[in-house]
Amino acid sequence: MAEPESPETEARRAMMHTLAHARDGELQPMLEMLDRSLPAFTDLRPPETGLVMVRGRIGGDGQPFNLGEATVTRAAVRLETGETGFSYMLGRRPEAARLSALVDALWQMQSWRASIEERVLAPLRDRQMREASLRDAETAATKVDFFTVARGEDA
Repeated sequence: MAEPESPETEARRAMMHTLAHARDGELQPMLEMLDRSLPAFTDLRPPETGLVMVRGRIGGDGQPFNLGEATVTRAAVRLETGETGFSYMLGRRPEAARLSALVDALWQMQSWRASIEERVLAPLRDRQMREASLRDAETAATKVDFFTVARGEDA
């Protein structure tokens, strides 16, 4: 049985999930609004795009099968202080992947975490939750309830 993840690992996973759903061009203005200059960083893995196989399961827990391929862009950066950030994003999005990796690295530094949470992640989460609520409402509006009226002779 796998060990439970630490709260730090769970928080980082949630942060990376939020970044993976950032739009193109959304991270740059947020990083520019931070109250200090960004530290120097180098590309450990410059953004590169490739394909991954998407797998599914029949009924959610049945036999696995290959559904198809998806385009993914990945990047890795290292800050001058040694923190390493990673990013994987659907689509061909090299700049968004690089900036997401940078945010991941900055988030790992306690001195940057509050700024990253407040100025980058909170606005992203708010937008993503608003869009999810709107999508849920639009989906609920198309819901059809089927019912059967019991007829007298069935008694």
